[in-house]
Amino acid sequence: MDDIDMERTPSPGPPTRSIEVILPHEIIIINLDESLDPNPEAIIEILLEGNCKVWMWTKLAGEYWRRGQLNGAEKIALAGVDFFKSLQATSSLPPVYTLLANIRMARARQAPKMRLEGAQRDILVEPLKDVYYKEAAQYLNDAATVASEVGGDESTIVAFLSRGILQLAQRNLDNALSSFDGVLSRSPTNLIALMGKARVFYAQRKYQPSLKLFQDVLRLSPTCTPDPRIGIGLCLWALGNREKAKAAWRRSLDVNPDEWPAQLLLGIEQLNQSKDYNRSEASRADSAQSGYKFVEKAFNTNKQSAAAANVLSALFLRKGNYGTALKLAERTIQYADTLVILSDGYIRAALVSHAEGEMGEAMKHYMAAKDGMPSNILANVGLAQMYIHTDEIPAAIDTLDRLLTPPNPQKSLEAMIMLASLRAHPRRGVSAADASNDRLRARDLFERICKEIQLPQGVGTVRRLGEDMDMWIELARLWEGDNLQKTIRAYKEASRVSRERSPDGEDPRLLNNLAALRHLEGTPQEARAMYEEALVMAKGNEELSTTILYNLARCYEDLREVSMAQEAYDKLLARHPEYTDAKIRQAQMLQTLNQVNEAHELLKQALASQSGNLNLRAFYTFFLLQTHLYKPAKDFAFATLKDHDKHDIYTLCAAGFIIYTQARESRDPSADGQKQRRQGFVRAAELYEKALSLDPMCAVAAQGLAIVVAEDALGPNAAGGQYEDAGQRAKNAREALDVFAKVRESVTDGSVYANMGHCHYARDEFERAIESYETASRRFYNGQNVPVLLCLSRSWYGKANKDQKYDAMQTALKYAQAAFHLHPSDKAILYNIAMIQQKATELLFAMPPAKRSLEDLKRAIDQANHAQKLFGSLAADKAQNLPYNREIADQRRKYGESMLRKGAEHLGTQEQYETEMKEKLELARQKRQEEKDRINALERERMEKLRIEAEELAKQRRQAREEALAWTAAAKLAESDEEKEKRSRKTKKPKAQAVDGAASGDEVPEGGEKKKKRKRVRKHGGSPGANVGEEDREDEAVFSGAGDVEEPRSKKRVTKKRVKDDDDDEPVATTTSRSRKQFKSKEVISDSDEEM
Repeated sequence: MDDIDMERTPSPGPPTRSIEVILPHEIIIINLDESLDPNPEAIIEILLEGNCKVWMWTKLAGEYWRRGQLNGAEKIALAGVDFFKSLQATSSLPPVYTLLANIRMARARQAPKMRLEGAQRDILVEPLKDVYYKEAAQYLNDAATVASEVGGDESTIVAFLSRGILQLAQRNLDNALSSFDGVLSRSPTNLIALMGKARVFYAQRKYQPSLKLFQDVLRLSPTCTPDPRIGIGLCLWALGNREKAKAAWRRSLDVNPDEWPAQLLLGIEQLNQSKDYNRSEASRADSAQSGYKFVEKAFNTNKQSAAAANVLSALFLRKGNYGTALKLAERTIQYADTLVILSDGYIRAALVSHAEGEMGEAMKHYMAAKDGMPSNILANVGLAQMYIHTDEIPAAIDTLDRLLTPPNPQKSLEAMIMLASLRAHPRRGVSAADASNDRLRARDLFERICKEIQLPQGVGTVRRLGEDMDMWIELARLWEGDNLQKTIRAYKEASRVSRERSPDGEDPRLLNNLAALRHLEGTPQEARAMYEEALVMAKGNEELSTTILYNLARCYEDLREVSMAQEAYDKLLARHPEYTDAKIRQAQMLQTLNQVNEAHELLKQALASQSGNLNLRAFYTFFLLQTHLYKPAKDFAFATLKDHDKHDIYTLCAAGFIIYTQARESRDPSADGQKQRRQGFVRAAELYEKALSLDPMCAVAAQGLAIVVAEDALGPNAAGGQYEDAGQRAKNAREALDVFAKVRESVTDGSVYANMGHCHYARDEFERAIESYETASRRFYNGQNVPVLLCLSRSWYGKANKDQKYDAMQTALKYAQAAFHLHPSDKAILYNIAMIQQKATELLFAMPPAKRSLEDLKRAIDQANHAQKLFGSLAADKAQNLPYNREIADQRRKYGESMLRKGAEHLGTQEQYETEMKEKLELARQKRQEEKDRINALERERMEKLRIEAEELAKQRRQAREEALAWTAAAKLAESDEEKEKRSRKTKKPKAQAVDGAASGDEVPEGGEKKKKRKRVRKHGGSPGANVGEEDREDEAVFSGAGDVEEPRSKKRVTKKRVKDDDDDEPVATTTSRSRKQFKSKEVISDSDEEM
């Protein structure tokens, strides 16, 4: 064939879908591929006139439904019900009832879930979903009732599917699952049942089995609608595989560009990406723009989508278009079918009302959102804001407390910040104890917030919450006076935010506060630069500049720049002559320069003008103690308590210290002297206790009282005795340790850790004692404090004796040698070194050979010889005042001599043991190697045997396959010969020819004339004589139930079916029963997949 012929020969077009309706005098062809009249009255008349079967009614109604013309579909179905009722053909009613139920469910999908009372913008009048669901359920029940009355099948696949879809829509998941399983038991590849079961599993949060079912649907029908890729993406998202989820939705959008679910999901995903503050501003803006475009397209496609309306409401709310935002929020509320979206709709409406100042409406919507989802964070926060607006602070605190505390605590940083701020703010009518408790809880909340929002440097903070300067200032104020480090951290963050936001730079008040904290932290050089910068920035503000200048002078003083400090104080006193703090610092500088009389005179002048200034009186008490004037200091302190303020905490602690020191240093051995000593300890403890009652956070009073308890100053030891009860000693140490642990949180000093170490040592808790001593030595004394080093040596010595560990004894020796290096003239340390070396050797001699080594033993004997020399020199020392007993040193030397006589014996025993152990280990190693070699040989033998068996099995299988192929070929040849013989015997009957002629359209009516075919006037296509295709015949059985019959048919029915089959080019009646059953199964599957 040449090219011209190919151009002139038209290609065959796609097969047309049509229905032939046989009327008394004509045949009308309804072409389903062309547009249908929205008013189906003419079609109904044709169906009535043609006395059509039920499948035609359901087919045409289903076509209207498929095109979205639900009114036309419903009219045809209702007319069909009336028609079959008039004919009393009740057996034809179930398919029509089922169709009506599905039409009602289709209407329910577009219907609102509820009507919002008082809706202002989105006012609805159409029926609710529940109305349609009730009608659909009634139709399904009617179908089942009629089917049971006429003896038909009540459980057709379509009926099962319809009931399952209704149950799924009503969230009756268990029953829906049973319905879909019933379909799948009869038709395992039914797409709608698989989709329905997958949706049930997804609703039950069984994402993995749901994903598998969605994938099965996609595998069976890649063009299935609704698209299973949507469900696949949702399951993958729920399982954490978000990239694959997005890929599934993008593919769905490529396949079905006009469908809205993929657009909505991709839009929401893009909007979530735009809220990731770890991304750049440009990237987040692009994601937001893309997301809103997707959601807008989805909403334009389906204006009943509550999720799309919710997203767009937030967009218009952000733009300030409150009218449109409120309308979309009301649309969300009325069409939402989940509690999450319903609560979001109420929140959007509340935000609009809140922005417009309608607080009553806002509170109503917030409460509605909270009633639907009590754990909704935005609803609770919004409601708390409404309570704050109406000055109901306790109600706001209670609302946020319920949100953040068990049994169902929610994680919301915004709510935590809000609650912490409310608790930190003083309120009227709250007791001091409750206020203190609120401050503690506010601190805890702020600490939790800081841990959450602080991210690595350069990353930023969660949702920009760290950019709230007021939050950091509030946190700093909560920690002021209690924790320096945390206060500094909070002020640093506030300073950073101020510097980034203010065009004028950092707030000088924040810079001054931060500099003061740096100053207190012990970095005056850094504080000086901050003070000077803040002083320049505060120019023109006299009050602030005065404070900064005083702080700067204090910094100069700590930096030992005396002249600059003096100059700063002179400037301050020139501006403000009565600036008492400046005079105090000048007196301190004079005292440092050993000009005590001048400093004393300056303080007297200040006291003469301001005798009631408690800060001045406190410093004067300190000055007297520094100059060792304990008696005047005691008198002045008690005068302050008596005449000025009996509750002054500093003076109470100073008086307690003075009395305790005097009592401890008393050496009067008389009975009266011991009595006064005990009374002094009791009085000191009372003063400390009173200070703690006034300020439970006073660390000085707490530490003083803990020392009193630890030293048993109130017990038998108060009279200079020793502990008589070891249990009482441990109990006192435990009580003191609890106090020191609390003091440690507020006092950054090595003495606190050293005291804790003493308590642990008293309780024989050597590991903890070592930890406390090492912290004090490393953090505060840089390993240069001799008493702490000796305490470490003592603790390691106690641990070595307790655990019988030679390594611990060596560590004790190391710390003792470090202390001796710092104080080489201290003979007590030298005695301790000799004692440790001798004890280490004794420890090793007492150990069995298995727990020591020859190397350690030799080193210990060398150390013991060195200890002998030390003990000898110490015993020979003729000094008058020695820190050890000369006789005990000589006894230790003699003991060492007797111990070292056994050194050679221990060395020989150890060397013999280690030699024997080496031989045993070598022998065991050889045996293990031999066993390993034997096992390897057996394994190689087993693998070789398996290989041979596998080759033999493969050979047998190959022979079996060849025999099976030969047998199959022979069987096929025999079957072919048998079929040829059967066909040669067949003869056609005249009756069959007549039937065939009628089926081909040549049937002659009673009048003798052949019926004339004509096209329907209202149709634009279709040719006379066009036959209904096999696909349409399958579709006809969806609601008629014809495809569900499996039993053998009667002779009359077979004849009728032969006419239909011949007309549709289907197998004739001579087809075997087995082939017809297989064909019917396929027909049912296709019907359910296409129609539903």
